[in-house]
Amino acid sequence: MTENYRIERDSLGSLEVARHLNYGVHTVRSLHNFPFQGERMHPYLIQAIVLVKKAAALTHLHNGELASEKADAIIKACDQILENFDIDDFPVSRMQGGAGTSTNMNVNEVVANRALPILGHEKGDYQYLHPVDDVNLGQSTNDVYPTALRIAIIRLLREVSQIFADLQQALQHKENEFADIIKLGRTQWMDALPIMLGQEFGAYAQAISRDRWRIYKVEERLRQVNIGGTAIGTGLNATRNYYFKMIENLRQLSKIGLARAEYPIDVTQNQDIFVEVSGLLKAASVNLFKISNDIRTMASGPKGGLGELKLKPLQAGSSIMPAKVNPVMPEMMINVSLKIQANDSLISQAASSGTFELNPFLPLIGEALMESLQLLKDAIPVYITGCIEPLKADADRCRQLLECSSVLVTALVPYIGYDRAAEIGKKALQNNMTIKEVLVADKVLPIETIDSILNPLQLTKPGIAGK
Repeated sequence: MTENYRIERDSLGSLEVARHLNYGVHTVRSLHNFPFQGERMHPYLIQAIVLVKKAAALTHLHNGELASEKADAIIKACDQILENFDIDDFPVSRMQGGAGTSTNMNVNEVVANRALPILGHEKGDYQYLHPVDDVNLGQSTNDVYPTALRIAIIRLLREVSQIFADLQQALQHKENEFADIIKLGRTQWMDALPIMLGQEFGAYAQAISRDRWRIYKVEERLRQVNIGGTAIGTGLNATRNYYFKMIENLRQLSKIGLARAEYPIDVTQNQDIFVEVSGLLKAASVNLFKISNDIRTMASGPKGGLGELKLKPLQAGSSIMPAKVNPVMPEMMINVSLKIQANDSLISQAASSGTFELNPFLPLIGEALMESLQLLKDAIPVYITGCIEPLKADADRCRQLLECSSVLVTALVPYIGYDRAAEIGKKALQNNMTIKEVLVADKVLPIETIDSILNPLQLTKPGIAGK
């Protein structure tokens, strides 16, 4: 051993740990066992675990279960970590075995080694304040990790819910902006009926509104926590006073309406709530995918496609084709949507793989779910500013495509019957004529009646009954 290292011991033996590090032997072993680069735990999860440690120290101090000087040092150390968060203190990989033990032990060691100097001791002098005996007192990874995960996810959910509200508002602005632009509606990629471009964006806004509400409401399902249940939910090694006071302290510190789980054994072993949350994110991704695909299709061209919408040009689209500009923002959102759907499949499989009293794949479940939330948090704001807000419509092109189609023939059915209307539509297509031109040429109806029937604006309104 050199002066730059300290010796730390666990049940497997001794290891050298650099003196300046705030983590210890358990973290070093985890880094050796799981050497995945760029796969660290989400900062919100680490911060939530630190919050649990602070709440535990406050609880033990209140109950007289931990010496006041130790409890105070732990509380101060937790505050230091939360106020000046350093991700380098928490290098363990999300791809870990052990149901989150590596992460919990990492936090225990960092809190202890930040608390020891407060007490006047060197890092690693665990005889004065121990990562497990003191920082982890009354706890288990199996109640700390799920509790912290719920706190972290609720924090992200609140942010994402607000971002969906922003997207809904942006779409509603486009609904109003495009309210007077009539265009060709399509079903199964084929010409259908007239629709206002604003109506299409109004439908998008409604879909996003549902997503926003679902994401906002699902927080309620995450508020029940199993802290105090320790290893399998039975509460072994945690006092009754700790159990109740811990929930109260954690509720105050997190500013979340957390509640004691009615059946901690259930919350410890069953992770279906995360599948439920992921399912709602998947539903949102389906809507985002569909909206983005519609937008990039309506903006296709500019000459060889539909050209009904105009996207803001953001970057060169080709290394070989000059002047080509790609729909990068809609494509980005489609990529994000596909990743969220893939994460949902992963979460479902991992949640179903729990056995008996614990699910060892909870870290994977949590990180996949937080990744989906983080993707939405990062992607939607730039999608709003880079795609939705600057989006323009080509009203002339929209009307041109409508007038060149035979879709208005549908309005004739109440007047001349389905079969006769089909004949007129077919003739219009074969002779490159408009529906009105065929009706006038064949003298099917008086001109004033034709004009009344084929008024596109009237056909976009509800309650059109024919005669």
